[in-house]
Amino acid sequence: MSDRPGVRIVDSADVAGDAEVGEGSSIWHLAQVREQARLGRNCVVGRGAYIGTGVVMGDNCKVQNYALVYEPAVLGDGVFIGPAVVLTNDTYPRAINPDGTLKSAHDWDAVGVTVGRGAAIGARATCVAPVSIGQWATVAAGAVVVKDVPDYALVAGVPARRLAWVGEAGVPLVPGTDHGTWRCPRTDARYIETDGVLTRASER
Repeated sequence: MSDRPGVRIVDSADVAGDAEVGEGSSIWHLAQVREQARLGRNCVVGRGAYIGTGVVMGDNCKVQNYALVYEPAVLGDGVFIGPAVVLTNDTYPRAINPDGTLKSAHDWDAVGVTVGRGAAIGARATCVAPVSIGQWATVAAGAVVVKDVPDYALVAGVPARRLAWVGEAGVPLVPGTDHGTWRCPRTDARYIETDGVLTRASER
């Protein structure tokens, strides 16, 4: 187990010495957290997950088993990354240069995926960088995201398209009593849609 106070790191995990791991966080079997990664408080990194060099995670994030979070990804507070999710970092990948030489870290510029507060990405989904996943958005299992996802959007498919709006409780919203309004059936929170953008009614 870890010698870092307030942090649980099992013996089979590989955590770089200069990685920052917030208090209350747990890193499970065979997970790898690379150099200069910064994990917030109360994060969970599941079995076999990979957190790349310099990746930033907010507080209360969950990265499930065998997910691959490549640098320079940035995860807001409360982000859920499902099992076997991939956040890529190379839009046009190649193993070799046109002259046949092996590509190195100097032969390409890494681009990342940004995930907003409270968003969830379902099992085996792939987010092809560079894309941003909005706050409280949901990416369905198996989706392939190739363009930005708005706040509160539920997207699915290959390529992913918006199917509905979801509230902060994660369930699809239902139409409100007024045109352009939506309601969460679980919390009764109200939302307003304007020109394809959804906001909480209290935020306006």
